[in-house]
Amino acid sequence: MSLKECVYSVLVVSASERFNVAVKELLPSSGYQPVHIATNVSEAKRYIAAREVDFVIINSPLPDESGTRFAIDCCRSQTTVVLILSRSDVHAEVHDKVAEHGVFTLSKPTSKNLLLQALSWMSSTRERLRKMEQKTSSIEERMEEIRIVNRAKCLLISKLKMTEPEAHHYIEKNAMDNCIRKKEAAENIIHLYS
Repeated sequence: MSLKECVYSVLVVSASERFNVAVKELLPSSGYQPVHIATNVSEAKRYIAAREVDFVIINSPLPDESGTRFAIDCCRSQTTVVLILSRSDVHAEVHDKVAEHGVFTLSKPTSKNLLLQALSWMSSTRERLRKMEQKTSSIEERMEEIRIVNRAKCLLISKLKMTEPEAHHYIEKNAMDNCIRKKEAAENIIHLYS
């Protein structure tokens, strides 16, 4: 799927009505929805606790804090891509705090073109994270299958006095004979002998 076909959910954290309007105009609903606006970090934390968000755009500073801790927390706990905009006089300091955590930064004031470029970087990063999520999920499923098969082998060894290779062959043959996955065959054995 092309990045142009992807749709991203966005949380904008900004107390500036002017900024919020400008960002919403940059985010067409064909590529960005839903777009939610939070006016402070507390409201943003409540929103993000209830749902996953692809992008978080923070217009720093905010009424209740600068937004740097929230940006870092979003990157640490989720596969959210974060952009924080900070005043030019503190941009270097903000960048030093958040860059190592994967947070993108822009200095204010910024241009529409630079913001659009940042959104394209965020899209690329989000897709890379999505692929990593899929790999991780696949590895976790495989590890779960190995644990279940090993548990079934242990039961066959203890209950039927099979050797480990015999138990392994028994599970594989059972799966093939019944046209099921090894995991299902192992689960059936666990259910039968537990």
